Amino acid sequence: MPPRSSPTARQQRLGAELRKLREQSGMSAQQAATLLGVDRTRIPNVESGRFGISPERVRTLAFNYGCPDTALVDLLAAMAQERDRGWWEEHRGLLPPALLDIAELEHHAAELATAVTTHVPGLLQTEEQARAVFDTAVPPLPGPDLEARLALRLRRQEVLDRPVPYEAVIHEAALRMQFGGPKVARAQLEHILEQSERATVTVRVIPFAAGGFPGAGQSFTYVSAPVPHLDTVQLDSSHGSILLDADMKLRRYRGLLDRLRGLALSTADSRAFVHSLAQDL
Repeated sequence: MPPRSSPTARQQRLGAELRKLREQSGMSAQQAATLLGVDRTRIPNVESGRFGISPERVRTLAFNYGCPDTALVDLLAAMAQERDRGWWEEHRGLLPPALLDIAELEHHAAELATAVTTHVPGLLQTEEQARAVFDTAVPPLPGPDLEARLALRLRRQEVLDRPVPYEAVIHEAALRMQFGGPKVARAQLEHILEQSERATVTVRVIPFAAGGFPGAGQSFTYVSAPVPHLDTVQLDSSHGSILLDADMKLRRYRGLLDRLRGLALSTADSRAFVHSLAQDL
């Protein structure tokens, strides 16, 4: 397999998980290379995502690393098997790789949960609101860049058409932000209500009355994999997207998400709350 100049986050994650298994087993890169009959440099390149690896070799390594988790090994082998280019690859070279990594994460997710405080989640944004949000960028986005980001965001929303559970915990502040003005804001609230009627979509609101809470200054998405060990947290920042997968950080954000769920209104009360906000505009 030829080397990759820019491995995706998913390819890097496969390599990182193989490295974790190797290090936990106490086996050196040289020993792993000897096991596969390849040059020693091959193992670091596989573990960095620069080189691919066959599903059979993934299973060989996992067996010799003594990994007892068959579900994890099956999923890692499936990740190694992936050869098809996802739809997001159409945007490679046009948009920052981190944005494409988000689309890839969502595509492979078994479940999605997001918590936001100052803006409506991208998967629930209308085209008009998304455009208005992108218009606030500093410095301003060139026209072609804005259109490319908008196209990616709208295409990402197709994940809601699949049987993937999606939960959005949204703070009242985000619902009251009038990107694009009152008309766009009202249409956005009505769109949230429409999307919340999907069997797989859950929307819950944290009202101002809930007071302060941990994580109030950040927005994040918890991406659940078919195997919990491969879960990922995606953080939004002014400098781009950040992906976290360390066990300690995953536990932290699972706990934070549970805390936010405890502060949020019930789904029925959340719908009534969003409806009342829309009526006020």
